[in-house]
Amino acid sequence: MNAVRQVTLAASLILAGSALAQEVTRPDYSAFSQSTFLRFLNARDGEITRSPHIGLSFGGRTISATLDTGSTGVVVAAALIPNFDQLPVLGDGKLTYTSSGRIMLGKWVTTPITLIGGNGNSVTTAPMPVLAITKIACTETARRCEPSDDPRHTAMIGIGFGRERDAQAQSTRDKNPLMQLPPDAKQRQGYVITTEGIQIGLTPENTDGAFRFVKLIKMDEVDDWAGIPACISLAGTTPPACGSMLMDTGVGDMYMSAPPSQIPAKPLPDGTSVAISLGSAEASQPLYSFTVGDPASRLAPSRIFLSASDKRSFVNTGFHLLYGFDYLYDADGGYAAFRPR
Repeated sequence: MNAVRQVTLAASLILAGSALAQEVTRPDYSAFSQSTFLRFLNARDGEITRSPHIGLSFGGRTISATLDTGSTGVVVAAALIPNFDQLPVLGDGKLTYTSSGRIMLGKWVTTPITLIGGNGNSVTTAPMPVLAITKIACTETARRCEPSDDPRHTAMIGIGFGRERDAQAQSTRDKNPLMQLPPDAKQRQGYVITTEGIQIGLTPENTDGAFRFVKLIKMDEVDDWAGIPACISLAGTTPPACGSMLMDTGVGDMYMSAPPSQIPAKPLPDGTSVAISLGSAEASQPLYSFTVGDPASRLAPSRIFLSASDKRSFVNTGFHLLYGFDYLYDADGGYAAFRPR
C-alpha cells in the first residue's frame, strides 16, 4: 500500500452540472406508504463527526452498532449474542473490511434481530444469517487493525450492496438486515440516509426533492446490484477515469484508486482539484468537487488514501458526503440517488 499523508480538504457542491446524456427516469413511489425512521444514537442536530450508530438487539439488551453502507451483513462479537452456542449454525464465516484491513472470522448463525433508533422506533427482521465473530485477524496491508482471539465489542450493521467482489464473497443480499424485514406490499425496499438518521422504506414523502438518480447494473454472478458507476478527475485531467463509487458511512477517510496517468503526484499536493461525477464515460453528471488544502469545507474526509491502478478506478467517499447530500438506495428498482442538502 502506498505511503499516506493526512491532508486538509475542502469540498464544494456542484449544483449546476451538465445533465446526463441519457436522463435517468425518476422511479414512481406513489404506491408505497410504509416507512420507519430510525434516528442515529449519535445524531447531533445535523452534525456527523463519526460513523452513525443505531441500536441492535437480539431480544435482550440493546447494544450500539455502527450503521455501515460500505459492507453487507450483521457482524457482532459472539460474546454479545445471547445463547450464541444454541443458535442454528450455517457454516464458517469470513468478512474482510478492505478500508481498515480487519478480517472478521466466526460462524454464520441464524437469528432475528431488532434495529432501534434513538427516537424509540424499531424494526425486527425475520430469522437471518448473522456473523458471530470469535476472532479478528489483519491483512498484510492493514491500516487500522488489532488482532484478537477474543473480540468483545465489535458490532457492525452492514446495509450496503455490490460488495461481493471486494473481499466480501459471503456478503450477499440475504445478509442485509433491511432486505429481511417482513414483506409488506406498501413498502419499497430501500432507504434514505441523512445526518440525522435512516428512513427505511421508500415513499413519495421521503424521496421528495432534487434527488439525482443513477441506474445500477445487475450483477451476473449473484442476486445483487453492482456499485454506483462514477468517474474521477484529478487536477482537471480529461477524460476522467471511470469506474465505481462507494458511499461508505462506516469510515471517515476517503479511499481512491486511479490510473497513474491521472495522478499528478502522491500524496496529492495542496491545490489539486478532485472532481467526482455519477455515471460512465459516455454519460456522466458532476456530483461534487473539492480542492486539496482548501480549509473551508465540511464535506472533506479526514484523509485520502490514494493508490495507482490501471485495472480499477474507484472512490470510497466516507461519511463526510452526508454533509452535502442525503443518500438513497432503492434495492427493488436498482437505483442510487443523491439529494443536495
